[in-house]
Amino acid sequence: MRHYLLFSLSFLLSIALNYGQAPNRSSSTDIYHNLEKLNFLGSAMYLAAHPDDENTRLISYLSNEVHARTAYLSITRGDGGQNLIGPELRELLGVLRTEELLAARRVDGGKQFFTRANDFGYSKHPDETLKIWDKEKVLGDVVHLIRKFKPDVIINRFDHRTPGSTHGHHTSSAMLSEEAFSLAADANAYKEQLQSVELWQPTRLFFNTSWWFFGSQENFEKADKSRLINLDIGVYYPMLGMSNNEIASIASSQHRCQGFGRPTFRGSEQEYIELLKGEMPVNDPSNLFEGIDTSWSRIKGGEAIGEILYAVEEQFNFKDPSTHLNDLVKAYTLLINVEDDHWKQIKLNELEDLIAAITGLYLEASAEAPYSNPGNSVNVNIEAVNRSNTLIRLKSISIGDKIAVEPKITLDNNIKKNFTLPLNVSSTKRFTSPYWLSEKGSLGMYRVDEFELIGRPETPAAFIVEFLIEINSVPVTIKKPLVYRYSEPDKGELYSPFEILPPATSGIRDKVLIFADATPREIPVTVKALKENVQGTLQLRVPEGWKVDTTSLPVQIEKNGDDKTYSFLITPPATESEGIIAPVLTIDGTEISKELVTIAYDHIPTQSVLLPSETKVVRLNIEKAGQDIGYIMGAGDEVPESLEQIGYTVHRIDPIDIQPGALDKYDAIVVGIRAYNVVDELEFKQSFLLEYVKNGGNLILQYNTSGRTGLKFENLAPYSLEVSRDRVTDENAPVTILNPKHPMMNFPNKIEPKDFEGWVQERGLYFPDQWDPAFIPVLSMADPGETPKEGSLLIASYGKGTYIYTGLSFFRELPAGVSGAYKLFANMLSQNKVQLNKETPVKGK
Repeated sequence: MRHYLLFSLSFLLSIALNYGQAPNRSSSTDIYHNLEKLNFLGSAMYLAAHPDDENTRLISYLSNEVHARTAYLSITRGDGGQNLIGPELRELLGVLRTEELLAARRVDGGKQFFTRANDFGYSKHPDETLKIWDKEKVLGDVVHLIRKFKPDVIINRFDHRTPGSTHGHHTSSAMLSEEAFSLAADANAYKEQLQSVELWQPTRLFFNTSWWFFGSQENFEKADKSRLINLDIGVYYPMLGMSNNEIASIASSQHRCQGFGRPTFRGSEQEYIELLKGEMPVNDPSNLFEGIDTSWSRIKGGEAIGEILYAVEEQFNFKDPSTHLNDLVKAYTLLINVEDDHWKQIKLNELEDLIAAITGLYLEASAEAPYSNPGNSVNVNIEAVNRSNTLIRLKSISIGDKIAVEPKITLDNNIKKNFTLPLNVSSTKRFTSPYWLSEKGSLGMYRVDEFELIGRPETPAAFIVEFLIEINSVPVTIKKPLVYRYSEPDKGELYSPFEILPPATSGIRDKVLIFADATPREIPVTVKALKENVQGTLQLRVPEGWKVDTTSLPVQIEKNGDDKTYSFLITPPATESEGIIAPVLTIDGTEISKELVTIAYDHIPTQSVLLPSETKVVRLNIEKAGQDIGYIMGAGDEVPESLEQIGYTVHRIDPIDIQPGALDKYDAIVVGIRAYNVVDELEFKQSFLLEYVKNGGNLILQYNTSGRTGLKFENLAPYSLEVSRDRVTDENAPVTILNPKHPMMNFPNKIEPKDFEGWVQERGLYFPDQWDPAFIPVLSMADPGETPKEGSLLIASYGKGTYIYTGLSFFRELPAGVSGAYKLFANMLSQNKVQLNKETPVKGK
């Protein structure tokens, strides 16, 4: 029981520490568990579309019960979703969700891969998905990763046989997997890959089904299960002190930005997988690997290795694992001579980790600063300590491709060795940033020019430090990433990746600037120094027709980490215009046009993201009525900031403060996205909001979800209104103005078909599909091949005021600087002025 407790504590500690680059702390039971995995030579791949699609119960089961080398291939990085914990959206959300997936894999024991596909948002059909993704490239990525990882079994999360029944990304992921299953072994498919990977034919392909895919539990009970395998994934691991579903719950809870935090579960739990290709297991129906040799006999020369390692597993000494060191080293020397490069490299890495673990060998290379710059230098602190009676010599330390030092130090039992090495960073060293964001991609694909990077979850460490040690005269290389170790008073010891960054970056806070007239505006540009004594010049490049008051400004910042703001006066053209302004730094003759964005949360390593430093500018002829807008925030959006851009005064309202008459001072009240799903207080304040409308106010509700999350209550509107799952995902879908003379389409801005050009990601979502005759629909739209949807924008008079419900995606369009969306939103905010002043002329009549 003491061993079980030790592992449980060690397991939880690894979750707490491993979100950065912290070293593993291995107990005896950790070591034994990894030894079990070392002695299993089989691989499984789980495949789905997005982060959080993966079944962590099955991944953990395969990794911890079967002991298979297990990976999750997520086709996208989840860039098109929403964020419940912070402001990151689009490519920054993709970075955050990538790290949350890696955090989940650190818990359940899996590995992580991606393709180059970009999550462009909800898609109704795989035909649309695969067209936007560039099917041939994404399929090639899946084929490449199958050839590289060499899974014996592949398990799809979704069904490839039901196109149009669910998210197009989901079905597409399964279709790609089903096709790649055979193509990976086809010498005529993606021939260019064969220079670096081999042909591979997986043995079995499964679909991870459940009663949900059958429509009901009753239908599932009646279904033919002759090709289904039933697994009890609630198995309890005495050695781990946890149930499989407990581990899975902790792993799934790492998807915090998607609200996946959940309690742990215990007890027997059934999981079903349907065989799609390959032979059904016969002797053991629950053995996915039946007929596949997963022993050391799988590789030539492996029998002798297995004879040693199986004996170690059978006779494992939990009290002093170091007694097995000689056997592990003997197996290591045999493995070096094995011909099978695939399994040799995998098992050598696992053996090296085990050798370090059983000797308590602690090796660390920590830079004295969190980052450096190309052409600069940094000191690296080396710590080496052998916590066993084994004689270990540290022969050399290499950083990158250079041997930094040849200390030839004997590491005596529990005697720590510390020394410092200088590291000179090459002037051509690449910056550290997510590799898939280095070049501009398309709507559906990230651009990655280096083939060897495709599929990797993140950018490789800036430097890998190789410690060459000698045990029993046998050389063993232990590799560690160069990290930055530090501490904070409220958190203790912390680790972060060591990074290479430019000497300075620049950026404009607002990514969209709206000019409602031709008045010049001062634009602040913030320059951040990333080294001491930054000197150079700063330019602001503007589009044709726009003017800037100065060609360049001198830049001088003395201290590393300091910010300084420089201002440019921009004059927009007299007529409507759109373009990009971009600050450009010139330091030592090199232009730098990057902005540094930091993503920092406690559950993931801090991420430094270098993005193009640019801001969209829009000269927009826009009219507005009213000035003071009250905004009730929902799940989070940037609509308030967008409204401030066109001159509104926006007051953020806490629902707790809503009382009778408190809202009368506002020209309009806007409720943010999903507010009625996530803000419990609104249930008790809705009557005050409707009273505000009745007394002459203008209330605008943005979309709320239906379905599983549901609305918190029923009186969403003063009249009957049923929110559905109707949506229009094609951002270019034609829009019909149902009533061109309605004030919504005319006051104070004339709305025309051209105002629906240039929208991004989608038209809208969760439109009402039933409403009281008091509501007037003003727009109609539909995805290709579907019936028109008229619930995207509904307006009703109530008492002296106006109630508006809209599922249009203003939360995406306004931050993207879509001109027509601004005009339409200004019209919504102005509708009470039409109601209060019946004599107001209506444009277009």
